[in-house]
Amino acid sequence: MNKVLGVLGGMGPAATVAFLARVQALTPAQGDADHIRVVMDLNPQVPDRNTQPGEAEAELATMARRLKAAGAEVLAMPCNTAHAQKAGIEAAGLPFIDMIAATVAAVKGQDARRVGILATPGGEALYRAALEAEGMKTVLLEVPDREAFMACVYAVKRGDTGSTNRAEMARLAGALTLAGADAVIAGCTEVPLLLDAAEVSVALVDSAEVLAGACVEACRA
Repeated sequence: MNKVLGVLGGMGPAATVAFLARVQALTPAQGDADHIRVVMDLNPQVPDRNTQPGEAEAELATMARRLKAAGAEVLAMPCNTAHAQKAGIEAAGLPFIDMIAATVAAVKGQDARRVGILATPGGEALYRAALEAEGMKTVLLEVPDREAFMACVYAVKRGDTGSTNRAEMARLAGALTLAGADAVIAGCTEVPLLLDAAEVSVALVDSAEVLAGACVEACRA
């Protein structure tokens, strides 16, 4: 029998909904009963992960305990930045699928040596440390482009996934490849809502896709 997946979501809501669709699409199934049961806390009120890390961790810990009480057996969180506060989630005592570790493993499978990162400041720091620990070099956006990236992310949170924002995210990915990246991590779950793999000249490793696949594997094991 499949294990029950508990999802800590809402960071942001659109990215969480897209992640759940990926879990469904990646699950081998002949009918409803073959799919994974999911319990979710879609909580857009989690405090800011960059500016209020302690408050965010306390809320994530509460969410994890709530999901455990609801029957979750495996936990996952489709927010890269909040993995800096994963200790609060792990305190619930359930297996937690680390999105950062799984994505870095996927990048390593691409034989990449110089990896571009599209992520928030917090997510970028997590990926940089994890990639460098595996012997890979990182390629980062310059300061003006970092601001442009965050503007794209906040636009998605406002519901804007239009052509202007899509073009800007493609430009930012291109800036990383021009700077020498031989793979690019979509290290914020809003990125794939604006960027397709076909728009990037090197391998685009989508952290949300990687996490969804890892959830399917863990819950069907």
